[in-house]
Amino acid sequence: MITTIVQSDIIWAQPEENRRHLGAWMDGMAEADLYVLPEMFSTGFSTDAALVAENDKATLAWMLQKAQVLDAAIAGSVATEEGGRFFNRLYFVKPSGEVTAYDKRHLFTYGKEHLHFTAGQERVVVEWRGVRILLAVCYDLRFPVWTRNRKDYDMILYVASWPTSRVKVWNTLLKARAIENQCYVAGVNRVGEDPRCQYCGASAIISPYGEEMASCEWDKECAATADIDMERLLAFRQKFPVLDDADELSDFACPRTDGNGEEKTEALF
Repeated sequence: MITTIVQSDIIWAQPEENRRHLGAWMDGMAEADLYVLPEMFSTGFSTDAALVAENDKATLAWMLQKAQVLDAAIAGSVATEEGGRFFNRLYFVKPSGEVTAYDKRHLFTYGKEHLHFTAGQERVVVEWRGVRILLAVCYDLRFPVWTRNRKDYDMILYVASWPTSRVKVWNTLLKARAIENQCYVAGVNRVGEDPRCQYCGASAIISPYGEEMASCEWDKECAATADIDMERLLAFRQKFPVLDDADELSDFACPRTDGNGEEKTEALF
């Protein structure tokens, strides 16, 4: 499965201009099966609820149209309103019109995201052209238990607005998630700046061995492409079956004390 990561700059709170720019750029790219865009690629990392509803509908419609024209899947996150609550929602859109959505589980409390958005509750895996893909957003990268491979996926997508000041962590954890889960990882970060942060990109596609298969230049709009080779992955897993030896997290228990001082044992997961 040919995957292209699209490391874009984002004009703050101008969704129409960001969609126009990305659309023209993607039309000129080599063909791929999947194009992955950064977190909140049409607005920048914004908690402005007034912008959400209108932008969500227009941006999702744009993703559907581009997926059909390119005969490829498109993934990227958009701020979304549903039932009076707001979500940082990663859409995975197929050319058939099928839409799979994942709501960001770990909200970035340091940036006050939790005051404006609701955390997702469901882990989402989508299948595309022979590859099972786990969907994740930015801060999720720091939480390995949530993305632990249960033999249910082959690749993780991380779409992000990850600041330059913490980019060494980004680089390290992308490789760690690939190695520990014996899977491919595609991490797509933005470049440029918003009212609070600067971003240098460092987007990359990582092999199950923790090697960079493709990467983008720092501080520059850039696209990079790699082939997600399932034969190679399955051969590696068969030869070195790490996942067979994984702990069953549901078996772990944590001692707790109830209100009467008596110890209780509760499952962690």
